Amino acid sequence: MSKHRALRIISALGLFGLAATGAQAQSPESFYRGRTVSIYIGFGGGGSYDFYGHLIARHIGKHIPGNPTVVAQSMPGAGSFKLANWLTSVAPKDGTAMGIVSQAAALEEALGAPGVQYKAREFNWIGRATSVIEIMMAWHTAKAKTFDDAYTTEVMIGGTGPGSPSEGYPKLLNAAAGTKFRIIAGYPASAEVLLAMEKGEVDAAFTSFGSLSAYRQDWLDQKKVNLLVQGTVARTQELPHVPAVGELGKTPEDRRMLQLYASTADIGRSFIAPPGLPPERVAVLRAAFDATMKDPEFRAEVIRAKAEFHPLPGAELQKLIEQVGQTPPEIIARMKGLLQAGK
Repeated sequence: MSKHRALRIISALGLFGLAATGAQAQSPESFYRGRTVSIYIGFGGGGSYDFYGHLIARHIGKHIPGNPTVVAQSMPGAGSFKLANWLTSVAPKDGTAMGIVSQAAALEEALGAPGVQYKAREFNWIGRATSVIEIMMAWHTAKAKTFDDAYTTEVMIGGTGPGSPSEGYPKLLNAAAGTKFRIIAGYPASAEVLLAMEKGEVDAAFTSFGSLSAYRQDWLDQKKVNLLVQGTVARTQELPHVPAVGELGKTPEDRRMLQLYASTADIGRSFIAPPGLPPERVAVLRAAFDATMKDPEFRAEVIRAKAEFHPLPGAELQKLIEQVGQTPPEIIARMKGLLQAGK
C-alpha cells in the first residue's frame, strides 16, 4: 500500500469517527425536530387502552424537545402480545416508537403464556397514566353483603373467559383465602355480566371502579350493589373500607400469590419503549411523560372524560415490573395450575 493511499484511509476513518461522535452527541431537540413518534396500541378501538393511547398522543409531543409529530396507531392481536413482540424485535430503538400493552404483560410472561416472545423487564417503562381499580360487587338482593359472607355463602359470579380477572380472582381467592365463589362462565363481556347480575341470574360481577362510577353511579348512590373486594395489592384512597385482594390469604405464600395477581392493576395503563434504547432517550421520554401528566390541557381532558387518573413515573413503574420477575417459581407454578383448572 502506498503512503498516500494509507493517509487517505486514515483520514476517511477519522471523518467517520467524527460523524459517529456527532450523532451520539446529537441533542434531543435536534434529533426529534421534524420527526414522527408513533404510539402503538395493542388493542382495538373503543376500550381504555385505546382511550389512553390516543390521549397521550394528543399531548406528549409538546413536551418532547423538538416537538415531533406524535401519532397513535392500533396494532391489536393476541391480547397485545403481537405488539409487545414487535416492540422487542422489529420496532426502531431510537425513541420514535412507544406502545401501550396489556397490564398483565409481565404476569403472562412469568406464567409462560403461549406466544410471549418478549421479556417485560427489558422494556423501558416510560410511565403510567393510571392504575385500574378493579372491584367485585354483589347485587343488593344477593345473600353476600360483604366479603366475609363469601367464606360461608356460595356466591355466583359471572365469568367472561378463563384468562379474565372475572374468573381468575374467584379461582385464586377460593384456593388461597377459602371463599366459596362459583363461576358462571360463558358471558362474552362484562356488560353482559352486569345485566345478568341486575336480572338475578348471578349474584356478583367484576368490573373496574372507574367504569362503575362513570356509567352506573346510580347503583352506588342508591346502594344497589355491595362492593365485596378490590383487585389491588393494598386498599386505595377511593375505597378505604373495601378489602384488597393483596391483604387476603391464609398463609404468607397465599398472600404473595394474590398480590402478584393483583399487581396487574397497579401496572394499569402504562407505556413502554423497546429494549435497547439509549439511556438519554429513555430519560427524555420519561420526562416528557411526567410533564404531560401535569399539563393543564391534558388534565382537563381527563376530567371531561371522567377517566381514572393515577399516574406513576417510569422509574417507579420499572420497579413494579422487576418485582413480578422476582417471584419465586413455586408461587408461579401454583398460580398457573389454579388459573388453568377447569379450562
